[in-house]
Amino acid sequence: MVARNLTDADATELAALIRAKEVSPVEVVQAHLDRIATVNPRINAVVTLTAERALAAAEEAEAAVIAGAELGPLHGVPFTVKDSLDTADVPTQRGSPVFAGRTPRADATAVARFKLAGAILLAKTNLPEFGYWTETDNLLTGRTNNPWDLARTPGGSSGGESAAIAAGMSPIGIGSDVGISVRGPSAHTGIAALKPTHGRIPLTGHWPQVPRRFWHVGPMARSVRDVALGYHVMAGPDGIDGYAAYTRELDMGIAASPGRPIRVGWLTEPGFGPIASEVAATVEAAAHALRDLDCAVERVHIPVLEESDGVGLSGVLFGAEVKPEFQRVMAGRSEPLFRTGEAVLRGADIASDAYVRAHQAVERLKDAFTAYFEKYDALLCPVTPIPAPPHGLAEFVIAGKTVSARHMLSATVPFNLTGLPAMTLRFGTSGEGLPIGVQLVTRPFAESTILTIAVRLEAASGVRHARPSI
Repeated sequence: MVARNLTDADATELAALIRAKEVSPVEVVQAHLDRIATVNPRINAVVTLTAERALAAAEEAEAAVIAGAELGPLHGVPFTVKDSLDTADVPTQRGSPVFAGRTPRADATAVARFKLAGAILLAKTNLPEFGYWTETDNLLTGRTNNPWDLARTPGGSSGGESAAIAAGMSPIGIGSDVGISVRGPSAHTGIAALKPTHGRIPLTGHWPQVPRRFWHVGPMARSVRDVALGYHVMAGPDGIDGYAAYTRELDMGIAASPGRPIRVGWLTEPGFGPIASEVAATVEAAAHALRDLDCAVERVHIPVLEESDGVGLSGVLFGAEVKPEFQRVMAGRSEPLFRTGEAVLRGADIASDAYVRAHQAVERLKDAFTAYFEKYDALLCPVTPIPAPPHGLAEFVIAGKTVSARHMLSATVPFNLTGLPAMTLRFGTSGEGLPIGVQLVTRPFAESTILTIAVRLEAASGVRHARPSI
């Protein structure tokens, strides 16, 4: 297998080839280093490269294969990590001059578990400053471009990770999500990602942790099977993160009760509107595909989504904690902040009554979804209202309506507020040749449900493993 093909393979295939001694970990790592050298100058997804360490680790991994040692499920496979997760002795700079040169001593739990599974850290990837925006740009490491169209954003906040994986610089990686941040970037770049149930994967070693009850760590990859593998590697309590208090064996999904059709409701507007017509059409096409795959599928109406402004609620709930955290970080410092950080600091303080009302609205969302999942196994809906937009737009026009750029969060942030597991995968292509994703959501601790559905959708999509021509 030539180096070009090695960067086309997913992590599961690479692990199998390494285990079978058909390719060496050194070859795999070098192929991805070569790919980074070729395409990263135009994309700027990788911000810290660990080439020497990665090659040394690959040589150790090769020796273990030759010696017949017990191998982990990701043995010898390179991976990348969003630069908000700590990596031992490798800079973790969080997209800001405030943390320039910061080098932690220990790995985040998620990173440590990838390494324990045999994976080899290849690089850190770009993000918006502090991880708080839907585009990936900052004053320290600059702007990341979408490999499908360099004039467009790969999204945020895990935009560097999504761009690196989509462009073949990495087969699998770790991102994080507070409102859209693994799912939106994955939809914009045509890959897959999972935001598990809140607490499934410990947040230990991630920054910021404010507000921690809405942040999630999740796997990102070019195939659903890789996302499932990454999820199983990272899931489970670590004895540190108090939210990660459930065992990885707990499964409330259909894998625990097979033998009946999977029940799927699908929704675009008005619950998540306005939605571009080609995005809505892609969701409907996915619904038809699931019906053809013997799922019980019907269009649904969830009134609470129309009654609740998830984006507005997140602004209140996040703002009440994020602004004080930013003020704490900047106390006594003179480094400049990017425009999003400045906007947070200039924003008005959140009144206590508004904060309480927002929490109560989230409780109503949780109640409504609890009732919904009594009848259905999953919800199929959009990820983003439009495909990847050009860089730096403050507003969009969708179906004749002008909306704020924050509308990009409308179909994703409700599932951070409620902590529900949600997955993104590509199912279509826009008229401009851009990926269009769909989102699957299910009840808490039922990741097996959306992974099962996602495998079926991936096979039916016709765009499996598609990669930009950059």
